[in-house]
Amino acid sequence: MNIYVGYLPDGMNDEQLNAKFSEFGQVTSAKVIKDRDTGLSKGFGFVEMSNNNEGQNAIDGLQNWVKADGRKVAVNVAKEREARQTSYRY
Repeated sequence: MNIYVGYLPDGMNDEQLNAKFSEFGQVTSAKVIKDRDTGLSKGFGFVEMSNNNEGQNAIDGLQNWVKADGRKVAVNVAKEREARQTSYRY
């Protein structure tokens, strides 16, 4: 199961994200998305869990994850990315 995690705490890295979700099962991958120019987190990431049951347990278990500033972290099933439409002007 692929999980979207939004509004990540500042400074969170791939290893910390992996550790957070490992409490609920086997993490296949955990990736904090970074700006390619600055290398800083864009504030969201994706976690792949080995099966849907563990993934749903993680989503349910982290629904009340709140950052130090009081904002809630978004944890839900990742949606498939829509195909980009390219329009060319000549």
